[in-house]
Amino acid sequence: MLCGIDEAGRGPVAGCLAIAGVVLHNNIIGIKDSKKLTQKRRNILYKEIIQNSDYHIVKFSAQDIDQFGLSKCISIGLSEIIQTIKASRYLFDGNTAFGIKNLETLIKADTKIAEVGAASILAKVTHDNDIDLLDNKYPQYGFKSHKGYATALHVKMIKKYGYCEQHRKSFKIKSLLV
Repeated sequence: MLCGIDEAGRGPVAGCLAIAGVVLHNNIIGIKDSKKLTQKRRNILYKEIIQNSDYHIVKFSAQDIDQFGLSKCISIGLSEIIQTIKASRYLFDGNTAFGIKNLETLIKADTKIAEVGAASILAKVTHDNDIDLLDNKYPQYGFKSHKGYATALHVKMIKKYGYCEQHRKSFKIKSLLV
């Protein structure tokens, strides 16, 4: 039994990091890398995956990332998923296991392995829902349009309004460095 694991929110300068682990009980048609699906399709598949799997989602806030670092948060999340979900194999999308024993890695696993694709969808929907809540709380930053990434618009808004509590202050944006 395989537990697929993926994350969403590693690269943005705001919002949460979400890591999901999934053991599928049934075949679900249409699972693939979450970035290759529309938001509507991801949301539909999210519900199907939840109903047809054992899963666990771990979230880390911007403050967690600033305090512990991104790699440590990923390591903690991977460990929690392995401790929570029982499987004979654990496969993480990417090329590093972040020091976790008994964790296999595979680049582009989310496009090749259904369980990892499912984890990708759970992580992405979790991250994007978190970002949508941030957009409601801090509409001046335009979070819905850039999902927390350091786009030109986002950097312009940070220059204008400063950082909010959900920005990762440990992430250095070159154009903001003096």
